[in-house]
Amino acid sequence: MSNHQTGMRKDEHVRINLEEDVACDQITTGLERYQFIHQAVPECDLADVNTSLTFLGHRLAFPLLIASMTGGTQWTGALNRLLAEAAQAMGIGMGLGSMRVMLEKPETATTFQVRRYAPDILLLANLGAVQLNYGYGPDECRRIVELVEADGLFLHLNPLQEALQPEGDTRFSGLLRRIEAVCHALEVPVIVKEVGGGLSEHAARQLVNAGVAGLDVAGAGGTSWSQVEMHRGQNGIQRAVAAVFRNWGIPTAQSLQMVRRVAPDIPLIASGGLQTGLDIAKSLALGADVTTMAGVLLQAAAQSPQALFERLEIIRRQLTIAMFVAGAPDIPRLKHTPLLLI
Repeated sequence: MSNHQTGMRKDEHVRINLEEDVACDQITTGLERYQFIHQAVPECDLADVNTSLTFLGHRLAFPLLIASMTGGTQWTGALNRLLAEAAQAMGIGMGLGSMRVMLEKPETATTFQVRRYAPDILLLANLGAVQLNYGYGPDECRRIVELVEADGLFLHLNPLQEALQPEGDTRFSGLLRRIEAVCHALEVPVIVKEVGGGLSEHAARQLVNAGVAGLDVAGAGGTSWSQVEMHRGQNGIQRAVAAVFRNWGIPTAQSLQMVRRVAPDIPLIASGGLQTGLDIAKSLALGADVTTMAGVLLQAAAQSPQALFERLEIIRRQLTIAMFVAGAPDIPRLKHTPLLLI
């Protein structure tokens, strides 16, 4: 695919996410089926609830990373700057959007280079894992990490989305050993994430054996990337093929528990349809260490900087109050708080 097309596709993906209904419409994250046991005597003060934690050696004010979304064009570069400034101000982390375009078009690097706006945050670079089967390797991975001064690298897996793109990269065979080579070669942690399909027990076991430093389940129940590709479809056949996969994937709550069963100690990120501080609290009680959010923050950022900061503050307060009334005054205790399945 031409460099120009890669950039145009970036803008198109963001525009479709903002303007079209691309949510799963029958499947949910599964988080709504879980409820905390209300504690009328929490035995702590709201003011003393501590939401902070350390993840991958970085202190976070609360367990949230702004998800990998964007970059590569002027518009998405401006969004990245705003997201980075918000992450810095709130004391949370951030993942950058897929950076293949930066390797193909070095002049787009500035749209990803947000370190000057966010000197202290946990910042993660990002590349599609399948690109390792298309000529990219540890050297390119190291280069994108260095160019944006990142603290780690997301390799994302998106077989369904690639299969639905007319220009998709679909050679996924032999990928595990290439992921393993990157994990061993890089000096920074390599985290593998899905993009809305979730990680199964089988996939998690394979990736842990390959030496990944962390996993992000990115389960189903939020944005359906097959639906995004349906809106991009250039003809009736492409759109009809994509439409049937709108509710494909492992719901986030189930994927979290699947991964935790086979990888009890791996640093684990919950994402896929999370929108509130209560969703964060439930995810940690189900086994996650931190969470990421995309859609709800993208919508706010596209509205105004103030809307983004307000949304993050709302999420932080929701988490704090959820912990308070669940009787969990800090993150370690939240992670050992039982949930009711309703």
